[in-house]
Amino acid sequence: MPRLVGLMAMDARRTAEATGLFLNAPDRPDFHQTVVEYVVRQYPQPNAEVPRDSVIYVWFDFGEGEGGGGVREPRIPRPPTGGLQRELDEPGDPFAVSSA
Repeated sequence: MPRLVGLMAMDARRTAEATGLFLNAPDRPDFHQTVVEYVVRQYPQPNAEVPRDSVIYVWFDFGEGEGGGGVREPRIPRPPTGGLQRELDEPGDPFAVSSA
């Protein structure tokens, strides 16, 4: 069983055909026309032993609650306001920057 996750649809079809497998995409009724979308999940998992002429399921979209950017929560503690601040010079520094 080859790893199809991360491949474009056309490459996944070509890889499956080369190993004697068939692909089915439950989330794409027009799968035969899909070209440049990327496989995000497959079943059975890569490296599983499957008989020749088996059907492999691939998905091009994450399901509800899977993947994506996650939940945006507020950062606590909040970053200080006021922008960047300059580090203070050491007392007695001969190369002190004047604040004129």
